[in-house]
Amino acid sequence: MAPRGRPRAFDRDDALNKALALFWERGYDNTSMADLSAAMALSPPSIYAAFGGKETLFDEVITHYATHYGTSIWGNLDRFKLAREATQHVLIASANAFTRDDTPHGCLVVLAAPQAESNHATVNQTLRGHRRKVTEILKNLYEAGLDRGDIPRGTNIDKMANYYATVQHGMSIQARDGATRDELIAVAEAAMATWPSLISTPPVKA
Repeated sequence: MAPRGRPRAFDRDDALNKALALFWERGYDNTSMADLSAAMALSPPSIYAAFGGKETLFDEVITHYATHYGTSIWGNLDRFKLAREATQHVLIASANAFTRDDTPHGCLVVLAAPQAESNHATVNQTLRGHRRKVTEILKNLYEAGLDRGDIPRGTNIDKMANYYATVQHGMSIQARDGATRDELIAVAEAAMATWPSLISTPPVKA
Protein backbone atom coordinates (compact mmCIF):
# COMPACT_ATOMS: atom_id res chain seq x y z
CA MET A 1 0.00 0.00 0.00
CA ALA A 2 1.32 3.43 -0.91
CA PRO A 3 2.16 5.72 2.01
CA ARG A 4 -0.44 8.32 2.89
CA GLY A 5 0.06 11.63 1.19
CA ARG A 6 1.68 10.26 -1.95
CA PRO A 7 -0.16 11.51 -5.09
CA ARG A 8 -2.14 8.78 -6.79
CA ALA A 9 -0.49 7.75 -10.02
CA PHE A 10 -2.59 8.10 -13.15
CA ASP A 11 -2.36 6.85 -16.70
CA ARG A 12 -1.84 9.94 -18.86
CA ASP A 13 -3.08 8.28 -22.06
CA ASP A 14 -6.20 7.02 -20.28
CA ALA A 15 -6.87 10.50 -18.89
CA LEU A 16 -6.41 12.01 -22.35
CA ASN A 17 -8.78 9.45 -23.88
CA LYS A 18 -11.46 10.37 -21.35
CA ALA A 19 -11.00 14.09 -21.96
CA LEU A 20 -10.98 13.47 -25.72
CA ALA A 21 -14.30 11.62 -25.59
CA LEU A 22 -15.87 14.50 -23.69
CA PHE A 23 -14.55 17.25 -25.99
CA TRP A 24 -15.50 15.16 -29.03
CA GLU A 25 -19.07 14.69 -27.86
CA ARG A 26 -19.75 18.15 -26.40
CA GLY A 27 -17.27 20.53 -28.04
CA TYR A 28 -14.86 22.82 -26.23
CA ASP A 29 -17.21 25.48 -24.87
CA ASN A 30 -19.77 22.99 -23.55
CA THR A 31 -17.18 21.00 -21.61
CA SER A 32 -16.51 22.40 -18.14
CA MET A 33 -13.65 21.72 -15.78
CA ALA A 34 -16.16 19.97 -13.52
CA ASP A 35 -17.11 17.69 -16.43
CA LEU A 36 -13.45 16.95 -17.13
CA SER A 37 -12.72 16.31 -13.47
CA ALA A 38 -15.53 13.77 -13.24
CA ALA A 39 -14.64 12.03 -16.50
CA MET A 40 -10.89 11.90 -15.86
CA ALA A 41 -11.28 11.04 -12.15
CA LEU A 42 -8.88 13.88 -11.31
CA SER A 43 -9.48 16.93 -9.18
CA PRO A 44 -9.28 20.32 -10.95
CA PRO A 45 -5.99 21.13 -9.17
CA SER A 46 -4.58 17.81 -10.40
CA ILE A 47 -5.67 18.59 -13.94
CA TYR A 48 -3.98 21.99 -13.75
CA ALA A 49 -0.84 20.41 -12.32
CA ALA A 50 -0.68 17.67 -14.97
CA PHE A 51 -1.92 19.53 -18.05
CA GLY A 52 -1.75 23.26 -17.26
CA GLY A 53 -5.46 24.05 -17.57
CA LYS A 54 -8.36 23.48 -19.94
CA GLU A 55 -6.85 25.12 -23.04
CA THR A 56 -3.50 23.36 -22.77
CA LEU A 57 -5.28 20.09 -21.99
CA PHE A 58 -7.31 20.60 -25.16
CA ASP A 59 -4.16 21.21 -27.20
CA GLU A 60 -2.74 17.91 -25.95
CA VAL A 61 -6.05 16.17 -26.64
CA ILE A 62 -5.97 17.38 -30.26
CA THR A 63 -2.44 16.02 -30.70
CA HIS A 64 -3.52 12.75 -29.07
CA TYR A 65 -6.53 12.60 -31.42
CA ALA A 66 -4.40 13.16 -34.51
CA THR A 67 -1.96 10.44 -33.44
CA HIS A 68 -4.55 7.82 -32.54
CA TYR A 69 -7.43 8.55 -34.91
CA GLY A 70 -6.02 10.57 -37.80
CA THR A 71 -3.53 8.01 -39.07
CA SER A 72 -6.25 5.82 -40.60
CA ILE A 73 -7.02 8.73 -42.94
CA TRP A 74 -3.74 10.58 -43.35
CA GLY A 75 -1.08 8.01 -42.51
CA ASN A 76 1.39 6.80 -45.13
CA LEU A 77 -0.21 8.46 -48.16
CA ASP A 78 3.09 8.00 -50.00
CA ARG A 79 2.12 4.38 -50.62
CA PHE A 80 -0.32 5.50 -53.32
CA LYS A 81 1.21 5.85 -56.77
CA LEU A 82 -1.38 8.33 -58.02
CA ALA A 83 -2.77 11.47 -56.41
CA ARG A 84 -6.27 10.37 -57.38
CA GLU A 85 -5.87 7.09 -55.48
CA ALA A 86 -4.62 8.94 -52.39
CA THR A 87 -7.55 11.38 -52.53
CA GLN A 88 -10.05 8.56 -52.88
CA HIS A 89 -8.49 6.81 -49.90
CA VAL A 90 -8.76 10.00 -47.79
CA LEU A 91 -12.48 10.37 -48.53
CA ILE A 92 -13.40 6.70 -48.11
CA ALA A 93 -11.30 6.38 -44.96
CA SER A 94 -13.00 9.52 -43.64
CA ALA A 95 -16.43 7.98 -44.26
CA ASN A 96 -15.35 4.94 -42.27
CA ALA A 97 -13.67 6.88 -39.45
CA PHE A 98 -16.51 9.39 -39.04
CA THR A 99 -19.13 6.65 -38.56
CA ARG A 100 -17.33 4.32 -36.16
CA ASP A 101 -19.59 2.72 -33.57
CA ASP A 102 -17.08 3.14 -30.73
CA THR A 103 -16.55 6.91 -31.02
CA PRO A 104 -18.73 10.01 -31.47
CA HIS A 105 -19.49 10.53 -35.14
CA GLY A 106 -17.61 13.11 -37.14
CA CYS A 107 -14.19 14.70 -36.68
CA LEU A 108 -13.17 16.30 -33.37
CA VAL A 109 -11.15 19.01 -35.12
CA VAL A 110 -14.16 20.11 -37.18
CA LEU A 111 -16.83 19.76 -34.51
CA ALA A 112 -15.15 20.97 -31.31
CA ALA A 113 -14.75 24.60 -32.44
CA PRO A 114 -15.79 27.28 -29.95
CA GLN A 115 -18.61 29.60 -30.91
CA ALA A 116 -17.68 32.66 -32.95
CA GLU A 117 -18.10 34.95 -29.96
CA SER A 118 -15.88 32.78 -27.78
CA ASN A 119 -12.87 34.39 -26.13
CA HIS A 120 -10.78 31.27 -26.59
CA ALA A 121 -8.44 32.65 -29.26
CA THR A 122 -5.78 30.00 -28.63
CA VAL A 123 -8.27 27.17 -29.10
CA ASN A 124 -9.61 28.73 -32.29
CA GLN A 125 -6.07 29.09 -33.60
CA THR A 126 -5.25 25.46 -32.79
CA LEU A 127 -8.33 24.16 -34.58
CA ARG A 128 -7.87 26.43 -37.60
CA GLY A 129 -4.28 25.26 -37.90
CA HIS A 130 -5.29 21.61 -37.91
CA ARG A 131 -8.07 22.20 -40.44
CA ARG A 132 -5.74 24.12 -42.74
CA LYS A 133 -3.29 21.25 -42.52
CA VAL A 134 -5.82 19.12 -44.40
CA THR A 135 -5.64 21.51 -47.33
CA GLU A 136 -1.84 21.62 -47.12
CA ILE A 137 -1.54 17.82 -47.18
CA LEU A 138 -3.80 17.60 -50.21
CA LYS A 139 -1.91 20.36 -52.00
CA ASN A 140 1.35 18.49 -51.37
CA LEU A 141 -0.23 15.38 -52.86
CA TYR A 142 -1.19 17.31 -55.98
CA GLU A 143 2.22 18.95 -56.29
CA ALA A 144 3.72 15.45 -56.25
CA GLY A 145 1.18 14.47 -58.91
CA LEU A 146 2.33 17.36 -61.08
CA ASP A 147 5.93 16.20 -60.72
CA ARG A 148 5.03 12.60 -61.62
CA GLY A 149 2.80 13.62 -64.50
CA ASP A 150 -0.48 12.07 -63.32
CA ILE A 151 -1.83 15.61 -62.86
CA PRO A 152 -1.41 17.79 -65.97
CA ARG A 153 0.60 20.99 -65.81
CA GLY A 154 -1.71 23.98 -65.64
CA THR A 155 -4.11 22.29 -63.20
CA ASN A 156 -5.21 24.59 -60.39
CA ILE A 157 -4.09 22.44 -57.47
CA ASP A 158 -5.06 25.12 -54.93
CA LYS A 159 -8.67 24.83 -56.09
CA MET A 160 -8.47 21.04 -55.96
CA ALA A 161 -7.05 21.00 -52.44
CA ASN A 162 -9.65 23.47 -51.17
CA TYR A 163 -12.45 21.51 -52.81
CA TYR A 164 -11.55 18.11 -51.41
CA ALA A 165 -10.77 19.56 -47.97
CA THR A 166 -14.22 21.17 -47.97
CA VAL A 167 -15.82 17.86 -48.93
CA GLN A 168 -13.94 16.04 -46.17
CA HIS A 169 -14.92 18.63 -43.54
CA GLY A 170 -18.52 18.57 -44.73
CA MET A 171 -18.63 14.79 -44.39
CA SER A 172 -17.77 15.24 -40.71
CA ILE A 173 -20.76 17.52 -40.16
CA GLN A 174 -23.04 15.17 -42.08
CA ALA A 175 -21.84 12.26 -39.94
CA ARG A 176 -22.68 14.15 -36.73
CA ASP A 177 -26.11 14.90 -38.17
CA GLY A 178 -26.75 11.18 -38.68
CA ALA A 179 -25.49 10.35 -42.17
CA THR A 180 -24.66 6.66 -42.52
CA ARG A 181 -21.38 5.21 -43.73
CA ASP A 182 -22.95 4.26 -47.05
CA GLU A 183 -24.29 7.78 -47.50
CA LEU A 184 -20.85 9.29 -46.85
CA ILE A 185 -19.20 6.81 -49.21
CA ALA A 186 -21.70 7.94 -51.86
CA VAL A 187 -20.59 11.55 -51.20
CA ALA A 188 -16.96 10.48 -51.57
CA GLU A 189 -17.70 8.73 -54.86
CA ALA A 190 -19.58 11.78 -56.17
CA ALA A 191 -16.65 14.02 -55.25
CA MET A 192 -14.21 11.71 -57.01
CA ALA A 193 -16.41 11.79 -60.12
CA THR A 194 -15.46 15.47 -60.47
CA TRP A 195 -11.75 14.63 -60.70
CA PRO A 196 -11.54 14.68 -64.53
CA SER A 197 -13.01 18.18 -64.72
CA LEU A 198 -10.68 19.45 -61.99
CA ILE A 199 -7.53 18.27 -63.75
CA SER A 200 -8.57 19.42 -67.22
CA THR A 201 -6.54 22.34 -68.45
CA PRO A 202 -8.00 25.29 -70.39
CA PRO A 203 -7.40 25.31 -74.13
CA VAL A 204 -4.40 27.25 -75.33
CA LYS A 205 -5.45 30.43 -77.07
CA ALA A 206 -4.19 30.83 -80.61
